[in-house]
Amino acid sequence: MLCGMGDSTLTTPDLGVVFVTGGSGFVGANLVTELLERGCTVRSFDRAPSPLPARPGLEVVVGDICDADTVAAAVEGVGTVFHTAAIIDLMGGGSVTEEYRKRSFAVNVTGTENLVHAAQKAGVKRFVYTASNSVVMGGRSISGGDESLPYTERFNDLYTETKVAAERFVLSQNGVGGLLTCSIRPSGIWGRGDQTMFRKVFESVLAGHVKVLVGTKNVKLDNSYVHNLIHGFILAAQHLVPGGTAPGQAYFINDGEPVNMFEFSRPVVEACGQRYPKLRVPGRLVFVAMTVWQWLHFRFGLPKPMIEPLGVERLYLDNYFSIAKAKRDLGYEPLFTTEQAMAECLPYYVELFHQMKSEAEEPALSIAAAPPPEG
Repeated sequence: MLCGMGDSTLTTPDLGVVFVTGGSGFVGANLVTELLERGCTVRSFDRAPSPLPARPGLEVVVGDICDADTVAAAVEGVGTVFHTAAIIDLMGGGSVTEEYRKRSFAVNVTGTENLVHAAQKAGVKRFVYTASNSVVMGGRSISGGDESLPYTERFNDLYTETKVAAERFVLSQNGVGGLLTCSIRPSGIWGRGDQTMFRKVFESVLAGHVKVLVGTKNVKLDNSYVHNLIHGFILAAQHLVPGGTAPGQAYFINDGEPVNMFEFSRPVVEACGQRYPKLRVPGRLVFVAMTVWQWLHFRFGLPKPMIEPLGVERLYLDNYFSIAKAKRDLGYEPLFTTEQAMAECLPYYVELFHQMKSEAEEPALSIAAAPPPEG
């Protein structure tokens, strides 16, 4: 099969050399693997040396996306860019330090601008950006929202703030210098290799913080299984052709199965031998408490809140989005149902939980085993 084989006259049969930022990250590594299996030549770009194993067709480049000259050299000869690298700062709003703000904007916004400008100068044809469904959320309940929703103007976290700025820029550059651009908006990304979604759940469980459930059982959100998301990425790139459906567009890509977050995570937590509580508390109350806690963390150095305000919103507000546009424009259909994906991932998550539990117990064991002080 040719790299990125399309399925209609308005798709490209060949993506050329494919450039993946964050190629050793959770999403990036899975994307690199899938592209290699399709016969693509892939150039993976990371700030630190990559743990990716050597494979035919894979070139690994180490560099800083904030360095425009490094980025310009890295994209020479590339046909398609998938930009997955980002700093995920869920702290935000007026409470963050200037250092946090500068770091997030330097990587997530200026780094993206560097990459787009370098791609235009190098003659790259296609640019697929990784945004987030949070770019339109803004602390409101959304049920089956679509891409016509306006960008939020209320930012409780730097991640959303930078993603809005970067996506606006990427889409504004569609067609400039011959570069066609589009943006993918995932929901919570999960699957083998996940070190974010369920790690946060496990951290809360191990810390004993999960005493109650937040919000009602009827509140739903959507998630993006990593292989469904990668399928959407590649379809989007295939449709980035003159006269195609994707140029200049944003797409929600998710599993198409809205679910309550606690009910989604319950089988994983219970498979780890833990019990979920039954008592529920009002989500708005928890949100206010965590917002105040976050402000105190930055202002007076208190420990970080148990959960960021953005995370609370995912628990007590409906936040799920339609994939109808992606189905219509890209021919997207989730490759895996949530049930199928969970069956595949459950052993990984159970292993991750027990690994985290062992790591949490090691310091206590070391202290217990230490000899008493002399004297």
